[in-house]
Amino acid sequence: MAITIPPKGISGRGLNNEQRHLLRRLVTLYTGRAPEFLADAYDTHYASDTVLDAVHFGWAGSTDAGEPHCYRVQDPRVLIEYDNTQRYANHAHSVWRDLTSDFGLDVLAEHRAHIAHIAHE
Repeated sequence: MAITIPPKGISGRGLNNEQRHLLRRLVTLYTGRAPEFLADAYDTHYASDTVLDAVHFGWAGSTDAGEPHCYRVQDPRVLIEYDNTQRYANHAHSVWRDLTSDFGLDVLAEHRAHIAHIAHE
């Protein structure tokens, strides 16, 4: 699925308190696997109700156990996808990305910001 702006699905703002709690738990299921200092930073970030308001949850497929389905969690910072649609829904894949850094630095952008370059014609 392509990253969409604005995200597809229901926003955290549209969820009741129990659903918001479940959405936070789902995000933590993924971000909690990062090194502790990063996981703690994500926990702090998503503890904010304002931040959670901007998180969107989208579902496609069946809600019946053993049937193909997938979901996406997306906000300006994080993209989480879970796909269990192959092999009669017995082969799941999931991924989460931090769209602001992907656990790395943009070395080329940092270099260009600090080093003057001569334009070539």
